[in-house]
Amino acid sequence: MNVYCGIDWAERHHDIALINEAGTLLAKRRITDDAAGYRVLLELFAEYGDTPEDPIPVAIETSHGLLAAALRTGNRRIYAVNPLSAARYRDRHGVSRKKSDPGDALVLANILRTDMHAHRPLPDDSDLARAITVLARAQQDAVWHRQQLVNQVRSLLKAFYPAALDAFMGKQHGLARPEARAVLATAPTPARAAKLSLPQFQAALRRAGRVRGIEAEARRLKELFRSDYARQPQAVEDAMGHQLATLLVQLDAACRAAVELAEAVEESFRQHPDAEILLSFPGLGVQLGARVLAEIGDDRDRFADARALKAYAGSAPITRASGRKKFVGRRFIKNDRLIAAGFLWAFAALTTSPGADAHYRRRREAGDWHAQAQRHLFNRLLGQLYHCLQTRQHFDEQHAFTSLSADLVVAA
Repeated sequence: MNVYCGIDWAERHHDIALINEAGTLLAKRRITDDAAGYRVLLELFAEYGDTPEDPIPVAIETSHGLLAAALRTGNRRIYAVNPLSAARYRDRHGVSRKKSDPGDALVLANILRTDMHAHRPLPDDSDLARAITVLARAQQDAVWHRQQLVNQVRSLLKAFYPAALDAFMGKQHGLARPEARAVLATAPTPARAAKLSLPQFQAALRRAGRVRGIEAEARRLKELFRSDYARQPQAVEDAMGHQLATLLVQLDAACRAAVELAEAVEESFRQHPDAEILLSFPGLGVQLGARVLAEIGDDRDRFADARALKAYAGSAPITRASGRKKFVGRRFIKNDRLIAAGFLWAFAALTTSPGADAHYRRRREAGDWHAQAQRHLFNRLLGQLYHCLQTRQHFDEQHAFTSLSADLVVAA
């Protein structure tokens, strides 16, 4: 007898529903979100024929958390069903729009009973790959958070402290540079910056870790901060200085988090057997390669072919046709983290791979705008990556960009 399980996830408890192949409800239970509750769930599974060789498949609305981790042990297939998709299934059983947690668990179980073939189980990634996923996503979030804070600091400086923008925005990393943060922490207002002496500027630069050209940079900053700029009233300037000081504390923490997470990502990524293959591709460094690996995983059976991986990444176009109307455009349902890494990958590959640069230029000459050409290049690189991972080969420039036939395909 085939048995299917649906779990409605909540923060403190979970509702369980078990049904057979005819749709008959066999059991329902509410368990707590702790080790005792997980044991009750496993005992319930065993009562209805669950074995290590033939485990009961489970549908749940989340792929994260301790419950999902407990269920993923062994060969059990776990299906993470989008809550919006589950809501659409709920409408098939009634039009009253009633909703309850036990009812949602039953809906999830019925999804497996009727449409298991239309859903993909969670990938069987290794523990190392899942750890890289956690670290790479955290590092990516830290970078995004750092940039948000830099944007806030820039907007604030533009309102009362334009000299600071002229001092640091033209340099690499701009306001996120340690020197910029150290100097602005020492002088958070134009009035205080104008009073700083040359040794004070030098001390701030040394605290930031600078070892070369300290005297010349200190003289440049001193001259710049004593130049004639428009000023806010003193009371307003002091208030904005307090606001800047608090933002700098947050920015310092965000910069440290991004650096520490980057080091952790590099340490874990280099231990993975796929790291050498990923790093052999033009434009992929440690951090970007880790982000790509984090999103595609190392389960070789996760994607049926390269087209499935491209659709998952959102690099392949999608066709919408009805009657005489046909539209080919970009995908909106995709892995946003992977496509973000893909654009960075394609852009970096332009300067390191002659074939990638020629491919991009051909797409531009064919009429693609910049983002279209980048997405088309990422689409091709992703297909090559799929082949190399499946065959355990390194990237080969001569074989990767020999045929022009693929470049003539019109992409959205």
